Amino acid sequence: MANDAPISLQQLFRYYKALPHQAAAIQQLETDLSANGYDAVMRRDREWFQTWSQDGKQSDLSAAISLIKEFEGCHLSAYPDPLSGGDPWTIGYGTTRYSGGVPVKRGDKINVIEADMLLRLEVDRIAEKLRTTIPHWKVMDDNQRSALVSFAYNLGAGFYGTAGFETITRCLRDRDWGAVPAALELYRNPGTNVEAGLLRRRRAEGKLWGQHQAAAEPETAKLRPSSPFNARITPHIRLGEFALDQEARRFTNQGQLDIAAELAAFLERVRVQFGGKPIVITSGYRPPTINAQVGGASNSEHLYKPGCGAVDFVIDGADMMAVQRWCDQNWPYSLGYAAPNFIHLGIRAGRPKVRWDYN
Repeated sequence: MANDAPISLQQLFRYYKALPHQAAAIQQLETDLSANGYDAVMRRDREWFQTWSQDGKQSDLSAAISLIKEFEGCHLSAYPDPLSGGDPWTIGYGTTRYSGGVPVKRGDKINVIEADMLLRLEVDRIAEKLRTTIPHWKVMDDNQRSALVSFAYNLGAGFYGTAGFETITRCLRDRDWGAVPAALELYRNPGTNVEAGLLRRRRAEGKLWGQHQAAAEPETAKLRPSSPFNARITPHIRLGEFALDQEARRFTNQGQLDIAAELAAFLERVRVQFGGKPIVITSGYRPPTINAQVGGASNSEHLYKPGCGAVDFVIDGADMMAVQRWCDQNWPYSLGYAAPNFIHLGIRAGRPKVRWDYN
């Protein structure tokens, strides 16, 4: 049954972060308000709210904040790094840079309210970074996300896919949820004077990760590679479209389908942006034999190797050059310029931002 509960603007914009799907939702909201009035429009069953909520419910990261406060402690005067004895200087709950990017320096002082504000701003920044870089972030529950936010607060938000973090990257990429707590424990600076404290923190993060982790699975359980081709990945995109409705192109593992779901979610945003016009997928998954037959590159993203995937598409009745420009501005990973013929969206291992021209 549709949720027609009312929502206020104050509740709505508490979570506003200028994300592309939020911008699209605001456009829909303005049109809806103009046509139907405030009382009819400000409900959770309206189309604009579905667009606003397309990334799932907003995360509750209070567990991350509690864990960070427990292990960082609150220092209202700047103190030196325990390993270097100097830079980077830290203040509050482990803050090394203020919100404007200015580094903390010797002699700085703040109050408790400022310390809490700096912590919450940094947690939000880290969560947004992880949301855009870690695959399967949307199907994790709040405790799993909070564990990773605490980990990233300590070791940096750009850890995924970088040198030295291969083990945790593999676990998260392959959805090897049970191996995550042990993987976290590897990152504790062995042999240093901070190892014991970091090990306690990693174990606390692992314990938090393991709490209620089963709650995250039902969302992914709705669709499998063996599901019927008419099953919906998103409201307007079927599983079969990524295989061009050919059994020979059917996905062979869940990781491929998860990448396709991420691509499909972005295609839904594109659809909203360009007036709800139908999206036609012209190429999705290409198994090695088919990829060779069509002359695809040996390292093509269409092969859907671990952590990779791609989709080519057109929109009936849309200005494809305008669609390409919008995707260029809003898609953070691979994009091949082939408009007006088609647009290529892709994801590569490590999720770099890549652009190239087919012409």
